[in-house]
Amino acid sequence: MVTKTNNKLIIVLLFCFFFNSVHYGQNQELSKEERLEWFQDAKLGIFIHWGIYAVNGIDESWSFYNGYITYPDYMEQLDGFTAKNYNPKDWAKLIAESGARYTVITTKHHDGVALWNSKHSDLNVIDKTPAKKDVITPFVDAARKEGLKVGLYYSLLDWSHPDYPNFLRNKKRYDQDDKRWNNFTKFNFGQIKELTKYDPDLYWFDGDWEQSAEKWKAKEMRELLLKETPNTIINSRLQGYGDYATPEQGVPITRPDSNYWELCMTMNDSWGFQHNDKNYKSVNQLIRILVDCISMGGNLLLDIGPKADGTIPQEQIDILKGIGRWTNKHKSAIYGTRAGIPFGHFNGYTALSKDKTILYLYVDNKPNGPLLIKGLKNKVNRAWVVGNGTKLSTKVISKLYWSDVPGLLYIDLPEVVQDKDVTVIAIQLDGEIDLYREKGQVIESN
Repeated sequence: MVTKTNNKLIIVLLFCFFFNSVHYGQNQELSKEERLEWFQDAKLGIFIHWGIYAVNGIDESWSFYNGYITYPDYMEQLDGFTAKNYNPKDWAKLIAESGARYTVITTKHHDGVALWNSKHSDLNVIDKTPAKKDVITPFVDAARKEGLKVGLYYSLLDWSHPDYPNFLRNKKRYDQDDKRWNNFTKFNFGQIKELTKYDPDLYWFDGDWEQSAEKWKAKEMRELLLKETPNTIINSRLQGYGDYATPEQGVPITRPDSNYWELCMTMNDSWGFQHNDKNYKSVNQLIRILVDCISMGGNLLLDIGPKADGTIPQEQIDILKGIGRWTNKHKSAIYGTRAGIPFGHFNGYTALSKDKTILYLYVDNKPNGPLLIKGLKNKVNRAWVVGNGTKLSTKVISKLYWSDVPGLLYIDLPEVVQDKDVTVIAIQLDGEIDLYREKGQVIESN
């Protein structure tokens, strides 16, 4: 017999079950695929190396570590870091104009100078420089207003901290001292916990090579970050506890093993601002590097180095605007794409739409004749120039009725529709792309 009391009890139990299920679900760590989906779709990010090293225009941190300059002389740059012309809204607008979907800014390099109001060290731009302000918070706010995902760079090592063992390349503070190392670990976790208040979409660690995962407490660090900011992603420089690979400067020849990766690269030869470094890559070169990364399913994280007063060098502004012209024109062939088809099918870079029914060809030269695709089993429904919609003529030759080997697909590309940097062709297929990968067939004689 069911009583009113039993009914009430059942209702209470169901409510508790539902509440606990929802509450538990909210605290579950998202899968790697869910957390990295935006990253895989983004394709272009802008790195920002900004710090006191911009005052003299010297190598960030490495200048004193390698003995090119004394540590006291390096730290004298604190007096010249004014940020008097710093306009984070302009920075964010420029980055968005480039077509980047995310940005990563240095909060602290290996020199230990924090760019936010850290309570764990007075070696920060608020207490030690004429800027006397937190420069991270307004940039994070401005970037988010522009719709950008925000990443925070943080150096795990700190060559200025009195309890960190390494100091100069030829000089250590100590070899083994558990008490001092524990003090540094507490400091490190304290600063990292402060950064979680920004709820960053991405943590970009650096400097992990000097210690083991166990010493860094990398596992505990990852657990802390995903507890405080469960939607975030972490780069690979956390001794095996990151989410994606970060090759540096050199474009990979073959696709990295990770399904998620990002090439970080400078515009010239320097990460931070250096007065004498005028060896800038051209807009054309950087766009071609970008499509190289896209074709292998990766991203390009392109660096800028603002001056000590907060202005961005004109050369860097011009490059970002130049890239923005191209990305704005070719949005559909950039964002949300996946790695292209294997080399050999097309003499150039390619990408696929997420559903694999559109093949994109990146043409980074002036072809002498029609473009050629080999081994494509699909029929072509339509081919056009991305950015202006011009429909292109296609023709299949050498398709023999008795053979499973596809014919050769030729696509006419008139010079009048070609982009000055990289032309993009879209090919709508009759279904998910299907490629012939066998060795071919021979005519058998009787």
